[in-house]
Amino acid sequence: MARTDIQGRAGRAVHPEQWAEVASVGGFFALRTAASGDATGPGRPLAALYAGEGAPLSARVDAVAARLGAPERRVAASIAHLGLAARLWSIALGPAALHGTLPDLGAERLLWDGRRTSPDDLLLRPGGPDREASAEALVECVVEGHLAPLAEAFRRDTPVSSGLLRGNTGSALAGAVRELHGWARKSGRPDVGERALALGAELFENPQLACTGALLSGPAFRRRSCCLYYRCPGGGLCGDCVFERPPGRSAARRGTRR
Repeated sequence: MARTDIQGRAGRAVHPEQWAEVASVGGFFALRTAASGDATGPGRPLAALYAGEGAPLSARVDAVAARLGAPERRVAASIAHLGLAARLWSIALGPAALHGTLPDLGAERLLWDGRRTSPDDLLLRPGGPDREASAEALVECVVEGHLAPLAEAFRRDTPVSSGLLRGNTGSALAGAVRELHGWARKSGRPDVGERALALGAELFENPQLACTGALLSGPAFRRRSCCLYYRCPGGGLCGDCVFERPPGRSAARRGTRR
């Protein structure tokens, strides 16, 4: 497959007005920066979370468990992980598709407050310049820089399948591609939609993501695992679930979760 053609702005930072455009795609794409909020705040660097300071992560899993009435802690851990994975993919893929750049989203720069929800959960501190967006750069930044150590942090907190968490990674990426594609269609920006689809297709060629599922036309996604949301009271299957019907039930109840 041909590599994605993006006119990048390597070496320059995304301007506040460009972040505002990225945020217009949806709440998952919004990111507070030092220019738009307190650069310290109550959040902790994600690097600290990855290094083993897991109290904020445990508190987040507890909050999700209480909100959903999750019957097992691993169910809440999966849903909490999926939400944060979606945030990380969105704030990286949005600037990549819209402006051809990948911000410096290093784990030391990115503060997370698990008591808040998007767009108030993440704050980006000043740091290095952006680089030109590419699938390889996105894998290095998001998968290797965040989602791999994030999965380890979740598994330290809760016994949850590594395959399930990998599936969440693919599902979150596909959701970000789908949101960008839909926004581009409504906004009259076919170029953005095409870049999002091209980047998504290229990313799913990477072995770390190819094993999670398949990006289909539409765009749609079919994952090879289940996030366990169906186990919550009133929960159904997500639109990309590996199952056709919830295990142990006679009829499928597909939900509307991203």
